[in-house]
Amino acid sequence: MIKDVMFGRLCRAARLGVVALGMLSGSVAAQAQQFSANIVRQRGAAARPAGRLRVLDGKVRIETPELADGFFLVDATKPSAYFVRPAARIYMDARQSSELTRLFVPVDPDQPCRRWQAMAHLAGRADEGDWRCEQTGEAEIDGRHAVIFHAVTGSGELFGWIDRARKFPLRIKTTDGSIIALEEIKDEPQAATLFEPPSNFRKFSPEALIEQIKQSDVWVAGERDKTVP
Repeated sequence: MIKDVMFGRLCRAARLGVVALGMLSGSVAAQAQQFSANIVRQRGAAARPAGRLRVLDGKVRIETPELADGFFLVDATKPSAYFVRPAARIYMDARQSSELTRLFVPVDPDQPCRRWQAMAHLAGRADEGDWRCEQTGEAEIDGRHAVIFHAVTGSGELFGWIDRARKFPLRIKTTDGSIIALEEIKDEPQAATLFEPPSNFRKFSPEALIEQIKQSDVWVAGERDKTVP
């Protein structure tokens, strides 16, 4: 009898453990944001493809037709933003090469301006100062619930439609009235290797190159020639 009671308790404990493990796994899966989407830019009635985007948790990979020789890698949690050129086997700081790396990043759906401001400062946009966000409403975009924010900076303003579930912008309306939007969003696994520069690539620094040139004989000779009357 005692053995039967103990066995029953062990079985119940095992079942509870399985349920708890399942809940934990479901929670982890819910936190893992993995999806891809097309980027479209629209001004007036005309719309054109603007690139391709992939997301894995806090990391973003963006490919654009304007810079077809490479792609952008953004890690919003660090934060960092690089442009990778596979043919040259190098990567460099993205800086202000694309507004996409500053706006299409994971954000807090209640306070998106914190992340947008951090990415703007990373890009060297000190002129934008402090960002201020105000929620102006809600909307459904392709069946997805979005929170609408009006963001004001020192250099302009924009409107952002934030997917609350994915914690990611679905649409951005910029100062000039153009709209950048995500379309054909697909929740699908993303390979982690797509979001990191290959280990055998070197980081290229324009500042370091300029400094190296300044220390060279060519630079010294050029400066000497300027002083000769």
